[in-house]
Amino acid sequence: MKFDNSLAFALELDKQDSISFMQEKFYFPKRENGEKYIYLCGNSLGLQSKHTEDFVKQELEDWKKLGVEGHFHATNPWLPYHEFLSESYSKIVGSKVNEVVAMNTLSVNLHLMMVSFFRPQKLKNKIIIESDAFPSDIYAVESHLKHHGLDPTECLIKLRPRTGEFALRTEDILTEIRNNGDNVALLMLGGVNYYTGQAFEMDKITKEAHKHNIFVGFDLAHAIGNINLSLHDWGVDFAVWCSYKYLNSGPGSVAGAFVHEKHHDKDLQRFAGWWGHDKESRFKMPDEFAPIKTAEGWQLSNPPILSLAAVRASLSIFDEVGMPSLIAKSKKLTSYLVFLLNQIKTDRINIITPEQRGCQISLSVKDGNKNLFDQITSKGVIADWREPDVIRVAPVPLYNSFLDVFNFYKILEDII
Repeated sequence: MKFDNSLAFALELDKQDSISFMQEKFYFPKRENGEKYIYLCGNSLGLQSKHTEDFVKQELEDWKKLGVEGHFHATNPWLPYHEFLSESYSKIVGSKVNEVVAMNTLSVNLHLMMVSFFRPQKLKNKIIIESDAFPSDIYAVESHLKHHGLDPTECLIKLRPRTGEFALRTEDILTEIRNNGDNVALLMLGGVNYYTGQAFEMDKITKEAHKHNIFVGFDLAHAIGNINLSLHDWGVDFAVWCSYKYLNSGPGSVAGAFVHEKHHDKDLQRFAGWWGHDKESRFKMPDEFAPIKTAEGWQLSNPPILSLAAVRASLSIFDEVGMPSLIAKSKKLTSYLVFLLNQIKTDRINIITPEQRGCQISLSVKDGNKNLFDQITSKGVIADWREPDVIRVAPVPLYNSFLDVFNFYKILEDII
């Protein structure tokens, strides 16, 4: 599509948007003058849908009326409540229903997965990760290396872009796998890098890693609800994600995990908990742990229902719209943003996000001057700043409009 940097063009794009009605289903933060902020921060915390409150209130009401009996007799019984989310999640991540589970938080799930999938041997004891992975991922893999008595400076391979480039090239990732395959036990990458916004070619990376008997896991915090995923078909071993970014489930809400079904019947090492025990015998309180033969077998304890209610509210919206429609709009919306940014003739900002991306665009600011970020904030834009020098802007297709993107562009242009 040929874009135009006029207000009329932005309004016409909104007129053509088949899912623009979704914007009315979310609450937007407002400025002191009552005007809505231009909210471009769904990559950090998604907005609250207007029916989230109803979902949570239902569980509060059942708790009030039923007490402990709510586990069995609530409108949505709490005992199997997490199962109500699995089909929706399977559609979003491209999996079978038995391969996904809502549980814990992302970093906890990553540790649980690594207990099962990082089993270092004498020579095959290294982990590959991107150098600018989110700190929690770095901390997790380093801590597991240390737990096994290994030195992270020797056993952690960090993928770095070529000199003068910001994004990793797939060919370089594949070369690193080939060159180190005999010594690598686990490859753990983000599906979308939190800093640059780069989306990795997970299918190609997984295929190459498996040729070298390397387990493959992905942190999907910035990928789920943002890009197309086909975890089952790609053969990914495990994945973890949070639900409060593009999934709009509330701050710190319950996360999720994927374990490919090829591992469900294997006698993998794991940290065990009562909620992961076989459902048929769980309440007989057996001494010996017998894991559920699905992704649910990695559960530790019963999940927080009030938080799950918010997740369920959000997933119902994804069921209504569908990922294909969201991705189609996202590609158009983000391409429009890039077009507009390229109309601003300045050396103060530089787009570091490659074309292989989701909806986030990362702008490197000259000399790491945060003043530019503070200025756009004062003008009514909510984005976010990441050290040392990046403004992350994420027009989310569920609730952002082309007019939002245009207004952000005009504010940025006027300041620069």
